Amino acid sequence: MHSLVVYAAAALAEIVGCFAFWAWWRLEKSPLWLFPGVASLIAFAWLLTLVESEAAGRAYAAYGGVYIAASLIWLWAAEGMRPDRWDITGAAVCLIGAGVILFGPRVA
Repeated sequence: MHSLVVYAAAALAEIVGCFAFWAWWRLEKSPLWLFPGVASLIAFAWLLTLVESEAAGRAYAAYGGVYIAASLIWLWAAEGMRPDRWDITGAAVCLIGAGVILFGPRVA
């Protein structure tokens, strides 16, 4: 459960950080947007170190599915675009894969 909370917080931090850069570059917002963007991306990287995993690569791989789902929530909540059935299906497949990576039994 702890890992899921950390992944959710990391996803939010990464999306906010990346969106700050998007806003600055693509939406022509003030360069001041870069300061919270960088801070948010630092928080994202730190949060991933808190995931209960013996290998960074496995933690990052499992995070990928969470990030995809969180990005679609952002698409809907922040950008006002509702994900279509293909978005939802793809995210579900990715979350299943993330669950297999994160919770699958490990053979020593």
